[in-house]
Amino acid sequence: MRLLRVDLDEVDYGTAVGWMAEWAEERRAGAAPDRLFLLSHPPVITYGRRTPPGDLPGDLSAIPVVEVDRGGNATYHGPGQLVGYLVMDLREWGPVDVVRWLENGLIDALAGLGFATERRDTPPGSPSLVGVWTPDGRKLVSIGMRIRGGVTTHGFALNIDPDLSVFDSFVACSLDDVAMTSLRRLAGEQGLRMPAEAEIRDAITAALTAGATART
Repeated sequence: MRLLRVDLDEVDYGTAVGWMAEWAEERRAGAAPDRLFLLSHPPVITYGRRTPPGDLPGDLSAIPVVEVDRGGNATYHGPGQLVGYLVMDLREWGPVDVVRWLENGLIDALAGLGFATERRDTPPGSPSLVGVWTPDGRKLVSIGMRIRGGVTTHGFALNIDPDLSVFDSFVACSLDDVAMTSLRRLAGEQGLRMPAEAEIRDAITAALTAGATART
């Protein structure tokens, strides 16, 4: 499978959502290949329609809070975070397949940069544990996707060096006992070299492309 990478800088969240709808329509029409859009957002907290109200911040004036049409619950986007939006034709993939491919691709990319991470299975009745985790149970990457008309949108958010204190103001992913972490924090704790964002983008693109090619 060909996966075309498109590099963007910081994009307002509302603008990105509008663009995403256009990107998805282009893919459905066969006017564009599968694409991975890499970007960041100004500070915003987004949440899926099934998010419990108690998970949202008590102070709604501090950071914009926006309901979205993806799966998953509340999460934060902001400077220091790499967001990846996948706009892909999934007619030969199931929803579980694409999420596992994304988790495993991100894990492989991070391993190549020196960071040990893992995926977790969700026990029955538990909030979703989809994402990428450290071995000691901290969450590094959030994943939330939507499939419509055979095409997926939204994707993942990797904490490179964001303001992690924002996560203390709400319940991320409906997991009130989980701490969020970042590559910067892990690098400091483990004495690892901190990769540049360009290197991280390259590693993720290579790993996702390799994982997709292995399926064909």
